[in-house]
Amino acid sequence: MTNENIKIISKEILSDNWYTLNKITFEQLKSDGTREVLSREAYDRGNGATILLYNKENQTVILTRQFRLPTYINGNESGMLIETCAGLLDLDNPETAIKRETEEETGYKIKDVKKVFEAYMSPGSVTEILYFFVAEYSKDMKVSEGGGHHDEQENIEVLEMSFRDAVAMIANGEIKDGKTIMLLQYALINNLFG
Repeated sequence: MTNENIKIISKEILSDNWYTLNKITFEQLKSDGTREVLSREAYDRGNGATILLYNKENQTVILTRQFRLPTYINGNESGMLIETCAGLLDLDNPETAIKRETEEETGYKIKDVKKVFEAYMSPGSVTEILYFFVAEYSKDMKVSEGGGHHDEQENIEVLEMSFRDAVAMIANGEIKDGKTIMLLQYALINNLFG
């Protein structure tokens, strides 16, 4: 960390249950030359990767659907969310991690992926940076039913749908996941479907 206007004073672990919630106290140099001490909480869940699998010939994409508790307690009546395949890096590099997650969640074993960008998804409270990928898929890449790892308590439904329908689901509110919207819009802007 090299910002000379910020000095970390203390770091306290508030919770280390599922991931780590830290309370950070820091001193900040303000634009008027004065310094102030602030405290913020930051949730550290590790970094992740996500991917849009697309089939140009069939004009389709592979998405997933699963229950997401935070959305349920914030008004999503079913708690179900349609998303691009994603997962934490664990100790892998982003490309290795997204290939692993793709096979676990969707059942497709892909070889060639293209990193398109990276982004902080909720920088006010979460440390995670997410690496975004795209890759073409075909039926012969299907090696299992997917659905996630039972050991990780995943219960993931694999969805194959037309790209056009997926984009329409953003407008009608069926797709509300930020990373998924970003990748579908990337596909639109960059004309992945010709």
